[in-house]
Amino acid sequence: MLGTVTYRPGTFVIDVRRDRLAQVISTTDDTARLREPGPATGPGDAPEWEAHASALRLATRAERAAAGLAPYESGCAKCVALDAARRAAAGGGDRTKAGNATAAAYTHWIVAHTGRWGGN
Repeated sequence: MLGTVTYRPGTFVIDVRRDRLAQVISTTDDTARLREPGPATGPGDAPEWEAHASALRLATRAERAAAGLAPYESGCAKCVALDAARRAAAGGGDRTKAGNATAAAYTHWIVAHTGRWGGN
């Protein structure tokens, strides 16, 4: 189907009409609701807009990194705490603890920020 949104909520995309990095927050068949990345402190504090599927492309790793985004970063307090724990475990030299901390961070990201497995 031409013009169908294939990006899941939580995905970072580029709105080519505006040349802006955005995070998908919801989708319909041919439209995505987007918001600027970063921490949300309350309703309506981050600019949101809609874009047609044909105006979107997946953001590259370099584009996400240039915006200061880690692969699972959303700005939520739990993401920040899990990332700190992941970094501490990686620096400690225990591969099992580092692997478990990384898994916890990614699992939180998937559950809480992509709408999969009962998250938001």
